[in-house]
Amino acid sequence: MDSKMSVIADIRQFSRFYTRLLGLLDSHVLSSDFSLSEVRVLFEIGNTERCTAKMLTEQLGIDAGYLSRIMKRFEKAGLAYKVQSEEDGRSYLLHLSELGKKTLADMNELSNEQIRGMIGDLSQQQLIELSRSMSTIARTLSSESTQPQVKLRTDLKPGDIGTLIHLHGWIYAQEFGYNSVFEAYVCRTFYDWMETRDPERDRIWLAEVEGQIVGSIAIIGKPEERVQLRWFILHPDYRGSGLGKNMLDQAIEYCREKGFKKVLLETTSDQEKAIRMYSKMGFRKVAEQTNEVWGTSHIEETYELEL
Repeated sequence: MDSKMSVIADIRQFSRFYTRLLGLLDSHVLSSDFSLSEVRVLFEIGNTERCTAKMLTEQLGIDAGYLSRIMKRFEKAGLAYKVQSEEDGRSYLLHLSELGKKTLADMNELSNEQIRGMIGDLSQQQLIELSRSMSTIARTLSSESTQPQVKLRTDLKPGDIGTLIHLHGWIYAQEFGYNSVFEAYVCRTFYDWMETRDPERDRIWLAEVEGQIVGSIAIIGKPEERVQLRWFILHPDYRGSGLGKNMLDQAIEYCREKGFKKVLLETTSDQEKAIRMYSKMGFRKVAEQTNEVWGTSHIEETYELEL
């Protein structure tokens, strides 16, 4: 069996499992009087602005005649109604009545309760993996190219620092040929920081996608109203999206809000894109030196920003 046939078999097996799990083969959904198609139509009308029959047939992939029969049932039951469009007299806008809105809300709550029952015994890690897997399926099979939502948080959780050390070690090895000595150096910098961390001055931002850390940046307090910008890193898949600039902007704005006078950072000359960002922010190079301890010869550079 070739790889595509194997994937086809896996998808069909998952589809059978999923439909059985949610009871989608039942003639009525959630022990209601509605079929699956009727519930989908009810939901789309209630959640789509300027909804029309044409939009529903395209979004749901159902026959126009079948949709017409569903709408007639809804209208007869007082769940929905249609109004002629002022822009196009041939088109009608579909709306839910107050009864229809209440019915939809009741269906949503029943669905929520069903899913709560399914996931009630799952651990936090299992919930994260489940959500991440479903997002991956939807994104991979979608005809629209969409990027998963990126969240920034400033709280540290167990395992975060280990993830950041791994991210530094992996990226710098792949892109610049750094060895494990560099990873040990990163590990030491995090250890030293955790020993002296000052929550009133220090802050770290973690970029997270579906529960997975994809980047970071930090501001670490120094004497005399100075701070150091550290651990600015971003997974290659999320570069070019503006995320890195957003993280850098937030870090510098935090420094201004705190009244810090000077920001310093240490980088290497091979970080060309990051250095361009620093220069645009007003950083200027104040020192450089050659380093060969990480498995490759490179130039360490120090930059400062006066606030």
